[in-house]
Amino acid sequence: MTATSQRVIVTGAASGIGRALSESLIVDGHAVALLDRSRDIESIAAEVGGSGHRCDVGDGDAVTAAFNDASEAMGGLDGVVNNAGIGNLKPLVEYTDKEFDLLVRVNLHGTFFGIRAAVPLLRASGGGAIVNMASASGVRPTRGEAPYSAAKAAVISLTMAAALEEGPDIRVNCVSPGFIETPLNEFLAGDPEIRAELESATPAGRIGDPSDVVSVIRFLLSDESRYMTGQNLVIDGGAVLPLAQTDAVLGRLLHQFR
Repeated sequence: MTATSQRVIVTGAASGIGRALSESLIVDGHAVALLDRSRDIESIAAEVGGSGHRCDVGDGDAVTAAFNDASEAMGGLDGVVNNAGIGNLKPLVEYTDKEFDLLVRVNLHGTFFGIRAAVPLLRASGGGAIVNMASASGVRPTRGEAPYSAAKAAVISLTMAAALEEGPDIRVNCVSPGFIETPLNEFLAGDPEIRAELESATPAGRIGDPSDVVSVIRFLLSDESRYMTGQNLVIDGGAVLPLAQTDAVLGRLLHQFR
């Protein structure tokens, strides 16, 4: 962000990366509207010093109304982070229509609804930046997360299309986190064996922290990234680098040379 106080909307702000980002921005003097479907969002926002707005990002009309209310309360809008998302884990052919539709609705449609609601508000304020939450699973699909991976891959494409249409006044980028230690991933990170396996498979040697993603989002919101738009920044500690087809073979070869 610039030295001047900015006005930012963050969706999915009740926990995890969204809350960490909101807290970070508020500490530095920026005005933040925290949006989430949680009934506790107003009290959570009050705790960190922002304004809370209950909103289901899967409802386009609700997103537009919440964005308009938040922008009006802050006196304008300079940045938006479409962070809200949900996941699931099961074989592709076992997903029901309802489960598949919900994952796509929240992760992809919710991002579209956020972009659509944000653009006129940002233009009314003279321009700004949008950051969308994609995923490393959208760069390389992961087993058990097919609908999620497909939706996040579409978010990356949607980001690029929006950047083409909305420049130069509005920049649109996205980030693709890998495995980050948030409440959503607690069932994995809390298992010592799984945690050790994840850490050993990551070149950086550890699981990501929300602050690892927050710093990149803040960069994309700021004037320091003024010549960047339509980009997807992967924040995964290098986890997508090994090729699944050859990783095991090369690992055995490397072991022989040690």
